[in-house]
Amino acid sequence: MKHIAISENHLYSKSYAKGDKFVARHLIVYILKDLKATRLMRANPEKKYINRIGLTVSKKIGKAHIRNRIKRILREGLRQTEKENNLKKGYLIVLVARASASEASSEDIRYDLTRAFKALKFISDEKNS
Repeated sequence: MKHIAISENHLYSKSYAKGDKFVARHLIVYILKDLKATRLMRANPEKKYINRIGLTVSKKIGKAHIRNRIKRILREGLRQTEKENNLKKGYLIVLVARASASEASSEDIRYDLTRAFKALKFISDEKNS
């Protein structure tokens, strides 16, 4: 399933200020409860809660083609992590790439995301959450 993007700047700011944070080698993960989760769940045809995803890659990291490659790798790492683990739903997830992400593979990103989600207690025990 395609992820829904965070499109409002104030949600990024709230995630940075109030969200739970984990710093890994290649990225920083911010997680915050989504206040619009119920409304998005009702609009979803499957009637399930969903996470909204935000990706941030600074211009300091590289040129546009490098930043786009990093974003693709972040999305793929997140997709694999969701496939392997049962993540909680109804949250804002902001992934901020660090400078070392330009040399990272999707496997490195997946490892960092798994570590981050375990440390933030974001992996759910329930089968159908």
